[in-house]
Amino acid sequence: MPIIQEVDKHHTHVFKCSTKGCKVMICHFLDKKDARSTGNIILQDGSITSSFKQKGKGKVTYMHHQHTCTKTKAEIMKWVSESLRPFNIVKDHGFQCLMKTGRPEIYIPSPSTISQDICLVFAQTCTRIAKMLKEYEGKLNFTTDACVH
Repeated sequence: MPIIQEVDKHHTHVFKCSTKGCKVMICHFLDKKDARSTGNIILQDGSITSSFKQKGKGKVTYMHHQHTCTKTKAEIMKWVSESLRPFNIVKDHGFQCLMKTGRPEIYIPSPSTISQDICLVFAQTCTRIAKMLKEYEGKLNFTTDACVH
């Protein structure tokens, strides 16, 4: 449950990370022009790298009700991209059987929809990371791994 408080004279929801043992607090400002966007969520410690770190391996939980069409599409996009699956796997008979068993009406997006949406998310993520890097006031170090055997 978020707490509403004032940070730097701005009203914000403050969320505590739900990972067991994690003490990270996340702020979502309510009175800025992008209040409806997730792009204005910042970590209280201000560390750019902390937003990319995975915090522990919490217990996997599953929903007890069917996903909406939007959530189904998002979960399939995530699975396809993280597991390096081809976009047309959504047309595979085995995939269709697994997804539709017990819920034959479930929405499964087309391969072209998956492809377009993954490209869109990638472009938006690149823009967001570029903005974060431009706005970061600290020092960044970049190295290359040039190991010669």
